[in-house]
Amino acid sequence: EVRLEESGGALVQAGGSLRLSCAASGLIFDDYGIGWFRQAPGKEREALVCITNVDGWTEYADDSVKGRFTISSDRAKETVDLQMNSLKPEDTAEYYCAAEALPGGCKFMNAYGNYVSHWGQGTQVTVST
Repeated sequence: EVRLEESGGALVQAGGSLRLSCAASGLIFDDYGIGWFRQAPGKEREALVCITNVDGWTEYADDSVKGRFTISSDRAKETVDLQMNSLKPEDTAEYYCAAEALPGGCKFMNAYGNYVSHWGQGTQVTVST
């Protein structure tokens, strides 16, 4: 059974930084793309960024986080982290990691997010003014 477990969500002041982590188990790590999504209250879930674990190829789905959010993959630990800098109140949301097997991987995830195969339970990020 594929399991994804997010951690690292917290309350942080605007301008601050936070690092989220997604621990994956029950899958062959290199055979997947793993990405991060978020859902703010009253809004649809949106894709942010995805990484293909085998080669580290990164694809952003949301230009508003480019330059502020960085995704990374640790193949030894089988974790995917999201480093978030210069946080804004509008970044407040529940953050989810998701996994999609190759060959679809990140391209599928960023194009058809609601149909991604595997999801974590989410971690809350709140950015205060």
